[in-house]
Order: sequence, then structure tokens, then C-alpha cells
Amino acid sequence: MCMLYPVKLIIIGGGILGTSHAWAAVTRGHDVVHIEREVQARGATVRNFGLVWVSGRAPFELEAAQRSRDLWEQIAAKVPAVGFRPAGSLTMLRTEAELAVAEEVAGRDDATARGFRLLEPEEVLQVNPALRGKYLAGLHCTRDGAVESRIALPHIRAHLSEVGRYEYVGGHEVRNISSSGGGVTVTDDHGAVYHADVAVYCPGAAHGGLTREIAGELPVRRVRLQMMQTASLGEALTTAIADGDSLRYYPAFAGEKLDELTATQPQAPVAAEHRMQLLCVQRLHGGLTIGDTHEYAEPFDFDVTEDPYDHLRTVLEDLLGQPLPHIVRRWAGVYSQCVDPGELVCRREVADGVWVVTGPGGRGMTLGPVISEQTADLLSL
Repeated sequence: MCMLYPVKLIIIGGGILGTSHAWAAVTRGHDVVHIEREVQARGATVRNFGLVWVSGRAPFELEAAQRSRDLWEQIAAKVPAVGFRPAGSLTMLRTEAELAVAEEVAGRDDATARGFRLLEPEEVLQVNPALRGKYLAGLHCTRDGAVESRIALPHIRAHLSEVGRYEYVGGHEVRNISSSGGGVTVTDDHGAVYHADVAVYCPGAAHGGLTREIAGELPVRRVRLQMMQTASLGEALTTAIADGDSLRYYPAFAGEKLDELTATQPQAPVAAEHRMQLLCVQRLHGGLTIGDTHEYAEPFDFDVTEDPYDHLRTVLEDLLGQPLPHIVRRWAGVYSQCVDPGELVCRREVADGVWVVTGPGGRGMTLGPVISEQTADLLSL
């Protein structure tokens, strides 16, 4: 016999967007049933750096990134186990062309808002003593932060369960979403039926199946990446780390000097082939999460390749001035990226009371809280 669950909202998808939407709704006093097809989320949400990355955001998204970073701080005040820390970041500059880009960026009107400050090597060592390798300077961003992506969401859900008005249903795959004048009805693969005023569907990178059935073709694409994690470094890496290739990747650095950099300083062949940048953040247990690559053309390879890992290891060892600890795990992930310029995310009402929210790109952990706040405002929650 089917069970009927009357609630204010049904949130479908247990990743960062689904969990952030549940947080926004529950903390505003609404009842939520939160459904995830896996027992625990296993997609891009847990396969990333956990970086809350203000420094690289485009001008149109900077205010949202700043707000989201502050929301993470508020979440952490209630759920310390998410591991939020305002550690900042250092983009390490190893050539004169990279330094010129950083000088241009540090002189812009929004440099203070981003927390930018250009540091000489001696100043870099004061901020992050682990960086004892070779570089010309570091672009410091005090507004960047990090959370523990593999454990943050279960702790948020546990807190919501204690607050009440929240039920998490893991291991149930939604098969049907329909709407009528009486609200929204959702059916899962266990035969359970849920009824609510609103359903918010956050499918992540699952662009086919139910997503295509209810929303058609959305302006999103899938992106594959490779990453790795080391054993404990044995000392504190007090900021997140990026290399000069990240200047090419993040829109905040666009400008005349970046154009000159790309024209005169080609990437290393393996970095160009895999559209790479170095990003590195230390986990609370001391290990380093290191990446990443970008692959856009499907079908994606099902195996991971070693050359990108070798390149990342070499770059990071040059910056640290010491060998990395041994690699304890490698993995690949796929995330959803909105291709509409100027949009934080693909957000659509596809039927009365049925919303699809997907495609934050590699910005899910950075922007998840603010995207969900915006949806809650839009729905007048």
C-alpha cells in the first residue's frame, strides 16, 4: 500500500544543491521531505575540493559568491562538523607573464572586495610557511574558504533532522513528478507517494531520464574531471593553493595581461591537452586534495589517465620545495554546467510548482547556499 506524505516542499537530489535547498526551506520554518536515489550522495558534491572560491568569480557573480561564503560561515556556526574555515588562497606566480596578470588584477576596483593582495616570496612564507619552493610571488585572496565536501552534507542533514520538519529518504529514486491545482505529487521506485505544494528537483549531472522527461533539453553540459588525495602532509598548508594555469581558467582574471599571457606562454602540453590547472586544499586530516582536469566532449573515458597526475605532482612539489606524501586515492567525477552566459545556475519552473535547478558547474560548493537562498526567495518561502 502506498503511503502519502503531505509536506510543504519535496526536494529531490541529495547533493550540494538539494541539501542547500533543504537547509533554506527548513530554516525558514517549512516542512521538507528530501529524496536521494543513492543512500548517500555520490556525485560531484563529494568528488570536489570543498573550496568556497570567491577569488576567481566573474564580476556578475562576485556578490553572490561573497554572500554564499558568508552563508557557509553561518551554517558552520550551527554545524561545526562541515569544517568551514576561512583559510584564503594563494595563486602562485612562476613567470613574469603570470605576475603581470596578477598585478593587473590586484590594481582593479574590486580587488579589495575579493581580498586580493600581491605578496613577495617572503610575505608568502609568512602567510603559508609550507611554500618553500620556487616562485616569483603569490596572489593572496583572503575571502576564499573551504569545507569538508565528503562529510559536510551528512552533518547538515543530521542537524536538520534534529531541528525537525525534515525527513531524509535515501536509496529511493523518483520515477514521476506531476502537478495539478492541488499541488505536486511525486512517486518513487518503492511505491511511496509524496504530496507537497512545491517540488525542487536537483538532478546534478543526470541530464537524461526523468530530467529530460519533465524539462526537455536544458542549457547545460556535463564536465568530467580527475583528482587525487595524498596522505598527511605532516604540516599545515594554511591556505588553498592555485598555480598560474588557474589564471586562464577563472573569469576574474580576464583582461589585457591575460591575453598577452595566453599569446606568449603556452601551457605545458599535458596541461593544455587536459585543460588543467593546479588547485590544492588540505583536508582536516592533513592530506591534500589535488586537481584538476576538464573534459567536455562526451562520451567520457571510463578510466583515469596518469599523465595529468604526474604533472600536478611536479608543479606542487616545485611550489612546496619537497616531495609529496604518497597518493592514497585517485578518482574521476562529472558535474553539470549551465552554458547560459551570465547565469549562476539553470533554474526553471517546468510545471506548476515543479522547479528544476542544476548546472552550477565547478561552483557548486561555492554557490550552493546562495543559489538555494535565491530559490527560496523566488518561491516566497
